[in-house]
Amino acid sequence: MQKGYFSRPYLGIRWQSISPDIAAAYDLPVKWGAYVTNVTSNSPAGKAGLQPDDIIIQIGDIPIDETHSYINVLFQYKPDDQVTVVVLRNSQKLDFQVTLGESTSN
Repeated sequence: MQKGYFSRPYLGIRWQSISPDIAAAYDLPVKWGAYVTNVTSNSPAGKAGLQPDDIIIQIGDIPIDETHSYINVLFQYKPDDQVTVVVLRNSQKLDFQVTLGESTSN
């Protein structure tokens, strides 16, 4: 509030939530997660190496599951935090070190 706006952590992706119903319909390898549909160039995610079709399954120490949605997990952190983002890519589990950016809203 001191800046005159709410500062939120920014990863720089477009995503679709994965739930058990969606996972079953698309034969995905996880029941919960965030399916990356787009990575903004030069964003924290882009700089770290995330790609479209990655499935984010964990941010930091918090897994994405039925009680922890992607956005709620992301908002546990603040801009400039360095976090490990765990993704599934082609059935392989990969860790990416990401320094979160800042998204603002009035």
